[in-house]
Amino acid sequence: MKIGAVEIRALARLAPMAGVTNAPFRLIARECGSGLTTTEEMDAAALLMNHPHADAIAAYYPEERPLAMQLLGKDADILVRAADRLQSLGADIVDLNMGCPMPKITAKGKGAALMRDVTGTALVLRALRKTLGVPLTVKIRGGWDDEHLNAVAVAQMAEAEGVDAITVHPRSRSQRFSGKAPWTIIGEVVDAVQIPVTGNGDVRSMAEARRMMAETGCQSVMIGRGALGSPWVFDETLESRPPEEQRDYKARVIARHCELIRRHFREKYALIQMKKHLAWYTEGLGHASRCRVEIFQSASADEVWKVFQRYREQGE
Repeated sequence: MKIGAVEIRALARLAPMAGVTNAPFRLIARECGSGLTTTEEMDAAALLMNHPHADAIAAYYPEERPLAMQLLGKDADILVRAADRLQSLGADIVDLNMGCPMPKITAKGKGAALMRDVTGTALVLRALRKTLGVPLTVKIRGGWDDEHLNAVAVAQMAEAEGVDAITVHPRSRSQRFSGKAPWTIIGEVVDAVQIPVTGNGDVRSMAEARRMMAETGCQSVMIGRGALGSPWVFDETLESRPPEEQRDYKARVIARHCELIRRHFREKYALIQMKKHLAWYTEGLGHASRCRVEIFQSASADEVWKVFQRYREQGE
């Protein structure tokens, strides 16, 4: 798939997730086969105020590229200036978050709330398109709630305003992440526009990614929660390898991820990230719940790693 001049060389790619898709995790996903990665959402106003958190989110490794950077906001002027900054920082694609369902975000008119004002959002996209020299994309939901499923209308508006590609998470804002993702909505968007469409929702393997493409006609698949504790989900060859080789491969990925976390972040935040990710990596280990308890009780990154290694060795 191509988004403007940016070529996506793999079927699946990592979805942006707040507090998760930082540079170390994105690079790991990229090395495992993700065709493109996207930063966590960055609040446009915070980015312009040089807020340390926003600057940290914008940090990336050169090896990640192509890289999409995602903005959160509602004010056209602020978004335009923030998008211009991301472009100068090296974003290959700028993505507007139109799908975040969290009340603290939508209450401010951002995220999925942009889907409620199609006319106003068209003006925002028009301003962004006029400013950006790199591709502009949007990530949307099925709609605000089950009575307002307007993904098709929003996608058609976005295409008319010059957006280069669309990602569709078909759950409504009111569903958040509950229930089954209605893939039929992705197919409806595919049929309604000419620009590339990426599907997202309830994909936890490459087999499911291929099924989504077959059922909806989407050109790419975004995997979010299915990659937590399993960044090798993007590796097309993993399932064909012998079990022992798979175990060794996963062990190398986990060790490299933790090494990147410790090099990239200061000790306090590195500890938070290692606890979070190693807890996800316990999936499938013997006594995983007990391991997670010890992980979250650990006081240092070294201790977290030793706890995880001990349980992993016992499991083997």
